[in-house]
Amino acid sequence: MAKSIDVSDVNIYYSDFLAVEGVNMTIRAGAVTAFIGPSGCGKSTFLRSLNRMHEVIPGARVEGKIVVDGQDLYDASVDPVAVRRQVGMVFQRPNPFPTMSIADNVVAGLKLNSGRMSKSETDDVVEKSLRGANLWNEVKDRLNKPGMGLSGGQQQRLCIARAIAVEPQILLMDEPCSALDPISTSAIEDLIHQLKNDYTIVIVTHNMQQAARVSDETGFFNLKATGEPGHLVEFNPTKKMFANPDDPATEAYISGRFG
Repeated sequence: MAKSIDVSDVNIYYSDFLAVEGVNMTIRAGAVTAFIGPSGCGKSTFLRSLNRMHEVIPGARVEGKIVVDGQDLYDASVDPVAVRRQVGMVFQRPNPFPTMSIADNVVAGLKLNSGRMSKSETDDVVEKSLRGANLWNEVKDRLNKPGMGLSGGQQQRLCIARAIAVEPQILLMDEPCSALDPISTSAIEDLIHQLKNDYTIVIVTHNMQQAARVSDETGFFNLKATGEPGHLVEFNPTKKMFANPDDPATEAYISGRFG
């Protein structure tokens, strides 16, 4: 079941440096939310805070509340590993495990979490996840071949299959198409449309057209000056954001006058 995310007064630090300041938003369940903004404005940092990946960097910390299903992800009683099961992540560059086959890549996270699985269970998860990532028909005859032997676009869909195999409720994507050609990008965008039936999806993208194509809602991040913290300027339905934004800075960025 897709879940909403309620973000209240979030500040994100790297040691003493405040990287992102004062973010408040509600990310709707079962919708695609895009974050746009110039480089260095904190959108990927904020994305990583949504599944506690930010704090794997030494000295990094988050203040404020990020609540999923009534549970503050940063509550002292919450296990970060459990959070990352619930909130999956797909990174900018496809990163299949190099020594593993296509099938083993898909179930790697699942085996880490649940230990032993029977062959029939494994086979079922592999097929279901690869179908979910729109990759099954392309790879079903070579599941035991290395994942690294796939094209870049296929590798990225394999990483999406790996992310959804553990049945998260939320899927984060950090510029998932930036390393891909236009045809592979189109395949990932089509996939995002399908996946939102089952997951809440949050995507960071530098591609304005992509944000307009794939997302239901958009957050625009910016920073006042280099060395200042990034902040959320505006958060609105994507159609409104691109046609009639509330903030002049949003319009300037979207129309290409800066950034």
